[in-house]
Amino acid sequence: MTTVRIPQDWPATEEQARAVQDALRARVILDEPGPPPGTGHVTGVDVAYDDERDVVAAAAVVLDASTLDVVARATAVGRVAFPYVPGLLAFREIPAVLAALDALPCPPGLVVCDGYGLAHPRRFGLASHLGVLTGLPTIGVAKNPFTFTHDEPGTPRGSASPLLAGSEEVGRALRTRDAVKPVFVSVGHRVTLDNACAHTLALTPAYRLPETTRRADALCREALRGTHPA
Repeated sequence: MTTVRIPQDWPATEEQARAVQDALRARVILDEPGPPPGTGHVTGVDVAYDDERDVVAAAAVVLDASTLDVVARATAVGRVAFPYVPGLLAFREIPAVLAALDALPCPPGLVVCDGYGLAHPRRFGLASHLGVLTGLPTIGVAKNPFTFTHDEPGTPRGSASPLLAGSEEVGRALRTRDAVKPVFVSVGHRVTLDNACAHTLALTPAYRLPETTRRADALCREALRGTHPA
């Protein structure tokens, strides 16, 4: 388990954080298709909090994209890096997530975040932020539509409908199981929305949520339980 150190220049105020978002958002790449689904590595990242102790644990779990077998895993634990502010949640999580990714013994390939990319009020959620900082292709697969609207997709697995901010498509509601509530997919960095949805379907052979998210969620909770009060 890696111990996280918050960078000295990490934003401390909402104003500073929004300025960082504005600067980094211009670096998001939207015209690359990303790796083909079912090839190479695909990595899930997730975090768990102990609010009483102000501790966050991050996990990164690498899967073989063709078999969904675990290839590598790493965790990182540290202090929460930023107060809770809607729209700025990435600043709470990024230092720990970066530390977990850095601790992996192999390249992560595509990174799948339990959250949002372009489907974010400022069009720069965790998946986009992480992608720009690492240069890795990233997508966000969220459990709810945040503040955005969508029509209910068709009942069969693979059905999708646009996730909309007004008339702008910021992601898709995607049915990963027949007649089960959809997930909400958005581009992070260096992946198209069509490809992000194809990856999500490849990662959901048996459950609503991607295997990457399921494995990373379990591991970060396990890492948090293993920490001790300072």
